[in-house]
Amino acid sequence: MSAANRKPRGVYAKTAARRQEIVAAAVTVFSTSGYRNGSLRDVAERAGLTHAGVMHHFPTKVDLLRAVLTWRDQDALQRLDAAHLQGLDVIRAWLEEVGRNPDTPELVDLHVTLSAEGTSPDHPLHDYFVGRYERVVDLLEEALDVAATHGEVRSGTSSRQAARMLVAATDGLQVQWLLDRQSVDMAAVLREHVASFITVPL
Repeated sequence: MSAANRKPRGVYAKTAARRQEIVAAAVTVFSTSGYRNGSLRDVAERAGLTHAGVMHHFPTKVDLLRAVLTWRDQDALQRLDAAHLQGLDVIRAWLEEVGRNPDTPELVDLHVTLSAEGTSPDHPLHDYFVGRYERVVDLLEEALDVAATHGEVRSGTSSRQAARMLVAATDGLQVQWLLDRQSVDMAAVLREHVASFITVPL
């Protein structure tokens, strides 16, 4: 690219910032109204933009929704990757991530709403959620396999099944927390669940 055609660095920064503003607005709209009822026009109004302004960055609602979900997952996974964790340290980090959920109730609501909608094979994000759950279960299974080699997992425990149960418990507790935010401590309940199949303190 020639110097004449190269965009100034500030342009890219402004574009990234604007995309993040749109994603933040979409989190609120989709978590409140659901994917089917929330529209790009609603997102545009929330972000203080025109409908065309949102579509410039995200041509379709599916593009925007995928960006929202990807941002949420990457934010958590980047923290795990940055720490280079293995074994039970991955499980501990998972519990810490769950402990942060009350700080972002809109994202919890969004995940619960869309993962339920996404069970339908014709939902545009069905494949996204199938892939996401496979990746998460694989991550936790690998961590438990490593922990098992150190004798930190109870004998007879299937790492695969324990990983699936941990994900299922996390999702179920998110629903319970949304229904009763005062008395449900997601991280504490999960910590007790994990303690039932490991041999060392968390």
